[in-house]
Amino acid sequence: MQFDYELAPQLGERATIGLIALQSDETVEHDMRRMLPLEGVATYVSRVPSGAEVTNDSLAEMEGNLTGAARLFPLPATFDVVGYGCTSGTSVIGAEVVAGMVKKGCETNAVTDPLTALIAACGRLGVRRIAVLSPYVAEVNTALIAAMERAGLEVGLLGSFNEEREEFAARIAPKSIAAAAEALAKEGIFDALFLSCTNLRTLDVIDGIEAATGLPVLSSNQVLGWHMMQLAGVDPLARFGRLMR
Repeated sequence: MQFDYELAPQLGERATIGLIALQSDETVEHDMRRMLPLEGVATYVSRVPSGAEVTNDSLAEMEGNLTGAARLFPLPATFDVVGYGCTSGTSVIGAEVVAGMVKKGCETNAVTDPLTALIAACGRLGVRRIAVLSPYVAEVNTALIAAMERAGLEVGLLGSFNEEREEFAARIAPKSIAAAAEALAKEGIFDALFLSCTNLRTLDVIDGIEAATGLPVLSSNQVLGWHMMQLAGVDPLARFGRLMR
């Protein structure tokens, strides 16, 4: 028995967004589903191969796999924005290269990443001098700081957990992140704190760090989610720290 049917429009009456997460990332997809409004917004996630250890070489290797990861989104879908979920990877590969590789693999109006999103968020908040907390080793941090400074930010201080293994970076306890961030804030005069890395569990400590330090606190996943919604033309329903105040 055969039935006739009608075709419905693409899901996502408000927006359609995509996220390319690292294979090794345990946090960013979970955080995005907590932050982003679900009603009327279709969200699709793909994964890109990534190394178990985070070095500039392993980050650079992702460039060649970004287009393939974007091609794994549903083929008929057209996106308002696609986010690439790697702060340090963007600093090594370059935001323009990332955007070009993603656009080769899917149809999207915009591409962003945590570094591009951070620059946009700092512009919104009037942030110039920033302290950075990273989980990673010196060579990765050096590339990140250089990219931030090329974008016009002044990195006044860097703190790090000096962890090379991605699986351990993903499991750093939020209370350890908060303690380190609050210690950094006491070491100088800054406009904001930045918690770098999409694998860090930052969302639940942002408000507490802001209360303890009196500074705006930005994290990779927070700014990425905020910027994706901005580019998609959707007012976020979730609160993004001071970005929504």
